[in-house]
Amino acid sequence: MMISYAIALIVYICVVKFPDQIFINLIYFYTKAIIIMPTFDIVSKVDAQTLDNAMNNAKKEILNRYDFSTSKSTIDHDKKTNVITIVTEDDMRLKAIEDAIISRMVKQNLDSKSLDFGKEVYASGNMIRKEISIKEGIDKETAKKIVAKIKASGLKVQASMMDDQVRVQSKSIDDLQGVIALCRKEDFGQPLQFINMRN
Repeated sequence: MMISYAIALIVYICVVKFPDQIFINLIYFYTKAIIIMPTFDIVSKVDAQTLDNAMNNAKKEILNRYDFSTSKSTIDHDKKTNVITIVTEDDMRLKAIEDAIISRMVKQNLDSKSLDFGKEVYASGNMIRKEISIKEGIDKETAKKIVAKIKASGLKVQASMMDDQVRVQSKSIDDLQGVIALCRKEDFGQPLQFINMRN
């Protein structure tokens, strides 16, 4: 009873005493409700320093191998374009270098799904050249798949694409946790991280 009376009093003050501010008040409270709704972002990022450490360790491993003692192989990582370029003599050495890179990434707790392997092409002489792109950011098609999967789950959340990430919001923290569990089970072709959780 007291609660109903208090609500009625607030409505009376807003409508009778300050009629010109009703619309402003409604916008304020509606916006505030949206802002405080729990959210988090789904992103795909690779820590630059950790990747650099993995690449340096892979280079050392290859240079110290007996079967590469006479090799002219090179491994270059362009940090601006985030592309790894391998140049070597044959497919066997190329595979060994790729395995070394993946192994060192795993040891640094980096997901090898962030590697986008291109096709090998012949460089000058008999050397083979291959570029490996580091996938960062969620592309539009992958984002659509993530949003569609979340919507199909039946969880009471809202998922939307924002630039190269997906934002998820809900009134329920449990439903947000459910989305994280769902996405961790699925393979979207690249590693995902769940950041900026706001209660």
